[in-house]
Amino acid sequence: MIDVKGLTRYYGEKRAISDVTFHVNKGEVVGLLGPNAAGKTTTMRILTCYMPPTSGTATVGGYDIFEQNLEVRKIIGYLPENPPLYTDMVVTDYLGFVSKLKGVEKNHIKNEVDSVIEKTNLGDVRNRIIGKLSKGYKQRVGLAQALLNNPKIVILDEPTVGLDPKQIIEIRQLIKGLSGEHTVILSSHILPEIEQTCQRVVIINEGRVVAEDTVQNLTNRLRGVQRIILQVEGADKTIKEALQPVADIQNMEFAKQDGNVHEIIIESPKDIRKDLAKAIVGNGLGLLELSTERFTLEEIFLHLTTKEEVA
Repeated sequence: MIDVKGLTRYYGEKRAISDVTFHVNKGEVVGLLGPNAAGKTTTMRILTCYMPPTSGTATVGGYDIFEQNLEVRKIIGYLPENPPLYTDMVVTDYLGFVSKLKGVEKNHIKNEVDSVIEKTNLGDVRNRIIGKLSKGYKQRVGLAQALLNNPKIVILDEPTVGLDPKQIIEIRQLIKGLSGEHTVILSSHILPEIEQTCQRVVIINEGRVVAEDTVQNLTNRLRGVQRIILQVEGADKTIKEALQPVADIQNMEFAKQDGNVHEIIIESPKDIRKDLAKAIVGNGLGLLELSTERFTLEEIFLHLTTKEEVA
């Protein structure tokens, strides 16, 4: 649905992005993650045909951003970091106005406005002046205008900036609900937002893409071994004897003890959870917990953008 190859953009002599390349499949919600001034907004402005790149190519919905930029604009909904709202207008009037700009047929405008108001839960404020709305509702209005005319692709730049925790959760839920029906690119420097909303991430740092994958695959790439957390009830000696025959255990650490319950951390190059469970239960021990530990997106992000080692 979106194919980006080698995008580079200079502002004078300053290079904002360099050789940015990534792909977004139809119906995906993909997070563009990076610190402030990493190049996220520049990339989004290029994809929405707001500005051209210095070099490189991109197609959006099969249309070339150079040769077919008007066609690109027809199939995208864009929410910039600061929503383009006319604060002296009533919500429904504003959305009707934007519908006309987007080419919605006159006899379909009311239904289109009603549809996006329902999607974004704006029913309680539909007849209020935008300037008198809370920050959260203004953000919803901005999202509603991006969804007008049912765009195939929705591009959202920092959609939860400045919102309180409750408002952030509500906007995240709205965005997650767009997957499948819409293809979504979501830009943010807020790690939990990307991790809880997106199916894949594109991490950009100093204008370059440093990773593109699912969080789980990035975890596997960074760590050559799996860490398996066990909680087992029984004597430590008996536990050690039970686990000794299990193949591919690189390291075993008894981390905590609470009475007769032991928390054990096992490292292995393979997924040996079935073998561990069989050994514990087969020796009459109590298996209270068995789980794998994965990197948080924060750990992955720090590793890729600051070259920090992840423990």
